[in-house]
Amino acid sequence: MLRSSNFRPPELKSARELALMREAGKLVAGALAICREMAKPGVRTLDIDQAVEKFYAQHGAIPLFKGYPGRVPFPAVTCLSLNEQVVHGIPGARVLKDGDLLKIDTACKLNGWCADRAITLPIGTVSAEKLRLVKVAEETLKIAIDLLPKRKWWSEVASAMQKHVEMSGFRVVTSYVGHGIGRVMHENPQVPNYVDRETRKHDFKLEPGLTLAVEPMVNMGRADVDTLGDFWTVVTRDRLPSVHVEHTLALTADGVTIITADEEPAAPPPAPPAEAGP
Repeated sequence: MLRSSNFRPPELKSARELALMREAGKLVAGALAICREMAKPGVRTLDIDQAVEKFYAQHGAIPLFKGYPGRVPFPAVTCLSLNEQVVHGIPGARVLKDGDLLKIDTACKLNGWCADRAITLPIGTVSAEKLRLVKVAEETLKIAIDLLPKRKWWSEVASAMQKHVEMSGFRVVTSYVGHGIGRVMHENPQVPNYVDRETRKHDFKLEPGLTLAVEPMVNMGRADVDTLGDFWTVVTRDRLPSVHVEHTLALTADGVTIITADEEPAAPPPAPPAEAGP
């Protein structure tokens, strides 16, 4: 979400509410599994979006991006952003090609509760530096997951995220931030992936019941971004590649639950006991 100077405290969730959010999270993970299968050279981004829309409809889920208000309502159920596009790319006739970086962001509501996740996929053969950019962004998200139960304030987590990105030679986007999530997609608080004087003013305590969509956006070059004439697509100002990854996370007394984690495969049934011999 676009960074704002407004701040209100987080909205904490009960164990029952977190379980309901996890059901929405499973659907988001399922939608992204479809995207992984489809994301190959020669495929139109529109085809991927339509497959996700059909998947949500089949499961009785409400896609949260389509119709989202702005200068013009967002027209799709996924944000599909390529290469220098940071976030909010609009699916269309553009065809994926070898060497692209495709960022896929989607969210849904199921039985009144929301979940939001983003992944970045290399298409075909991708340069080593692009792959390193993806790796650093994924490591940055993992830092947040690991530190959430070990720190007292979000700024401590965000500082570690920013440090990792910058020590890797890349930059964190500062115009857009993560967000609280629950009954609506964008709840309090704002969740920056960096620390500065303004974000420290709006720091928040890490406590059980907190649900956050944490979404580092990492640029290969400068942090500056622009919005294109479609009023949605955000691109790097220097037109160098960017990577976006995201999970919906819940902090509990027992640690972190990844609301949008992929489902674990079902365990095989136990082998029947061997029959006794004669």
